[in-house]
Amino acid sequence: MGAAYFYHLTRSPVEETLPMLLDKARGAGWRIVVKGADLERLKFMDEKLWLGPEDGFVPHGLAGGAHDADQPILLTQSDDWPNNPQCVMALDGADVDADAVNRLDRVCILFDGADGSAVQRARGQWKSLTGAGCAAQYWSQESGRWEKKAESGA
Repeated sequence: MGAAYFYHLTRSPVEETLPMLLDKARGAGWRIVVKGADLERLKFMDEKLWLGPEDGFVPHGLAGGAHDADQPILLTQSDDWPNNPQCVMALDGADVDADAVNRLDRVCILFDGADGSAVQRARGQWKSLTGAGCAAQYWSQESGRWEKKAESGA
């Protein structure tokens, strides 16, 4: 049974935070899905990941290609994950349900602290997932470094 980790972005945008989290997840040996709510935003993230530093190459693909099942990191809007991930990173309010949290090793929910509707959406996701018995942690970078601010055990 996995856990949901909520990342409240207040000091760096998702395009800076996501590569760091992807690196940690890949370091754990996990295959990953980056689930977005908007295709244009996923295309933007795809481009940002390709344009990262050479020493920080992030192997990934945007869903819809011939090799989706082989991708170590697959960017998609869908709940159909042919790469069999152990981790899902949800961006921009993309929905992840308790079933996904329970069958994966980790679900990461990244949200922009400057966007009031994103904060409200994340609060609703926290309430829904913890209410369904999922373990969850809330992380904030408000102090300048990542700190765990809350935890709910399963």
